[in-house]
Amino acid sequence: MVIEILYEDEFIVVVNKPNDVLMYPSYYARNIKDATLVELLNKQLQVKTSPLHRLDRKTSGVVIFGKSAEVAKVFEKLFAQHQIEKTYLAIVRGFCENEGVIGTPIKNNDTGVYKDALTTYKTITTYEWEMPVTPYDKSRYSLIELAPKTGRMHQLRKHLNKINHPIIGDHKYGDRNYNKTFTHEFGFDKLLLHAKQLNFTHPLTNKEMEINASIPDNWNAVLKTFNWKV
Repeated sequence: MVIEILYEDEFIVVVNKPNDVLMYPSYYARNIKDATLVELLNKQLQVKTSPLHRLDRKTSGVVIFGKSAEVAKVFEKLFAQHQIEKTYLAIVRGFCENEGVIGTPIKNNDTGVYKDALTTYKTITTYEWEMPVTPYDKSRYSLIELAPKTGRMHQLRKHLNKINHPIIGDHKYGDRNYNKTFTHEFGFDKLLLHAKQLNFTHPLTNKEMEINASIPDNWNAVLKTFNWKV
């Protein structure tokens, strides 16, 4: 597997992470034996890098890797101060409000402690499909843009579940009937959540950065059927 490079300089390399690729070895994913994104990228570049933030295994999109421990420390501060703006796309069940804010606290899976979490979203477009999904004789969908203001684990997936608009293809927090319909009709079983864009001021060059990642190929069949443009 060749990893798409979106940007590279002497300090960082930014990639478009594919679906279903683990970021790095993890206790929670110890049964997954496939190569991780770190392993694939380091082999491809012949340079040792480390991710400066993370995406879920099932989420695709923009990820920044650092080329040294010093770079990692600088970017860690940037992330902690919320100076890196993240934009995601998702296809969800139902018709969402035009825009909204989700502020439900999220439970830490390790400690059981709830932490503040904030997500804003806006709806790009909607579609009512003649395809029935139990228990409805038709089904409704929204294409939405999301901006997480905090970085809790599974934040977007949990927040969208909280407002009854789960992401299609989410087998943990989603709707199994909708997921089953998509698998049957489109022939894939992927989480339709994509980290589309990062905006930030490069802390080591002072360059204004806007990095975009193209959507995975499997989205195209859905977009064509729903007549959506991304």
